[in-house]
Amino acid sequence: MLRITDARTGHLVDAAPVRRGLTRVEAHTEGFDATALRVMVVADLLVRALELGGTPVWALLRADRGRPQMRTAAAALGVRPFEEDGHAEAGLGEAQILHVVAEGGAAPDGVRVAVAAVPADGFEAPTEHHGPDGGSTVPAASGTAAGSGRPGGPDAPDRPAGADGPVGGDAADAGPRPGAPAPPAPAPPASASLAPGVPPGLTDPAALRLVLLSHPRATPVRLDPAAVTGAARTLAHWRRSVADWARHPSRPVPDPVRARLRSAWENDLDAVGVLAVLRDVEHAPDLPDGARFETFARADRLLGLELTRDLGTPA
Repeated sequence: MLRITDARTGHLVDAAPVRRGLTRVEAHTEGFDATALRVMVVADLLVRALELGGTPVWALLRADRGRPQMRTAAAALGVRPFEEDGHAEAGLGEAQILHVVAEGGAAPDGVRVAVAAVPADGFEAPTEHHGPDGGSTVPAASGTAAGSGRPGGPDAPDRPAGADGPVGGDAADAGPRPGAPAPPAPAPPASASLAPGVPPGLTDPAALRLVLLSHPRATPVRLDPAAVTGAARTLAHWRRSVADWARHPSRPVPDPVRARLRSAWENDLDAVGVLAVLRDVEHAPDLPDGARFETFARADRLLGLELTRDLGTPA
C-alpha cells in the first residue's frame, strides 16, 4: 500500500484509501520553469506507483501559464499525457484527490504532495548532488536513467528473442506488455533550454529526469551543466549494461531485492531508495545477469526510465 506525506499535516496517509478506487492526481504549476518540470515528474512518478498497485488514476495538469510549453516539455521528460480537465470540477466519484504542488505555491484542499523548488539560477553555479549511491555526485559509471512512458499503462518490455523464461513479476506487474521499448521522445535543439532554469544544450531530456529523481522531492535541486552531463553518462552506461544483461537467460528478481524495491516506492515514493537498490544490484557479486536485467526492467516501470532502450543494438 503506497503511503505519501501530506504536506498539510506532515503525516503519512494512504495514497489510495479505497482499494482500486479511482484516484485523481493533479499537477499544479504556476509558470513554465524548472520547478514546474519537477512538479510534473513527481506527479508522473505518483501515477506510476498507483498503477503498479492496481489503482486506476486520472491525471490532470493545472497550469496557470504556459500550458502548451508544459505539455511539450512533459512529453520530452517521459511524463505520460495529462487528461483534458474541462469537466474536472464535475468530479467522477474519486476515492482520493492528490495535489502535487511546489512548496509555497497553491494550497488546494485535499492531500498535498509538496515539491521543493528548482532555483531560477540553478545552473549558474555547480553544487553538490546526491546520486543513487548516496555519494556527493551522480557518478559517470553508475546511477539511473530517464525516459518516456506510454499512455495506457506502465512500461513492461518483453525479453528479446532467444531469452529464456518470463519477465519476473507478481500481481502488481499485471498490465499490457508492449513488444518493444517506446522510441525516445524528441529532444529540444541542442542550443535551446528545455525550460527556464534548465541548462541549455540538453540533448537528452532523460538526463534531466535522472537528476530530478536522484534527490528527495523535499530537497531543493540546483541544476548545473556538470550534474546533467554526469547523469547523461550514467544513463548511457546503464542502458548498455541492461542490453548486455538481456543477452543472458532470464532469472527472477531475488525476493530480498523485490522487497526492497516495493518498500522504497511504497514508503513515501522514495525514488532515491529505488535508485540505491539498482546500484547495489548492478555491483552485487554472484547475482546472475538475467536477474539484474529483470530488476532494472521492473524498477523502470516506476521510474519511467528508458533503461531497456538499447535492447537489440550492437554491443
